Amino acid sequence: METELAIGISVVILTFNSDKSIETTLLAAKSVSDDIHVVDSFSTDRTEEIVRAAGAHFYQHGFVNYGAQRNWAIDNLPLRHGWELHLDADERPSPDLVQQLRALTAASVEGVDGFLIPRLSFFLGRAIRHGGMYPIWHCRLFRRGKGRCENRLYDQHFYVEGMTSRIEAPFIDDVRMPLAEWSVRHVRWSEAEVDELLSIEKSARIQGKWTGNAVERQRQRKSLYYRAPCFLRAFLFFIYLYVFLAGFLDGKEGLIFFVLQSFWFRFLIDAQIYERKRA
Repeated sequence: METELAIGISVVILTFNSDKSIETTLLAAKSVSDDIHVVDSFSTDRTEEIVRAAGAHFYQHGFVNYGAQRNWAIDNLPLRHGWELHLDADERPSPDLVQQLRALTAASVEGVDGFLIPRLSFFLGRAIRHGGMYPIWHCRLFRRGKGRCENRLYDQHFYVEGMTSRIEAPFIDDVRMPLAEWSVRHVRWSEAEVDELLSIEKSARIQGKWTGNAVERQRQRKSLYYRAPCFLRAFLFFIYLYVFLAGFLDGKEGLIFFVLQSFWFRFLIDAQIYERKRA
């Protein structure tokens, strides 16, 4: 598992009714760690059974939002190793990422407190590589005691107080749920995004910065998007991703993805903003 000089990595996974994906995630996680912890939000399917059968540590904690759940895990789990890798139940390290993580040594991470890792999304079984969807960087690996998750209701990122570096190989976000369930979840997430946008409280958040790291630049682009006219911006966003950034190269799966993710979802957010302000 680990060589004498390799750094030790503990893996933290969040689950809720994840029996369709968690087994694959656990199998990949075992390739980089002998210390896997699963924080579950009181699943009613076979998630607990699968996790315990795989030999991972299993905990249950009431879900408020992703940021709160991740920070509870950071503060309370008895992690064995000095580095933490955080995943969702439908995410897993790619084979190339496994190789690069296992190659990390104390010497190679000296002076670094966190690593940005690109996310590669699979939708309806196809990798979505165009339309600005890859790479999207996330700080998912960091030293114990150095990382936190943003206090946001939606689109939370981890951040570290210290130096960050990059690992080029991706982790895979494999969307396996039916489109009906995917849509229901995005309706819920749209409500959380509207709550976030209309919230006055802005503490413990990553601020957008054109000269910052990949996550800060991504946050700056998002703030620019919300300065565009309501409703019109959803149309423009879809055209920008699907046409100018070549999302059409991802085939029928890409068409479905970009219509739902970059148009329908964003238009729904604007509609709810309009509804709230009108009320």
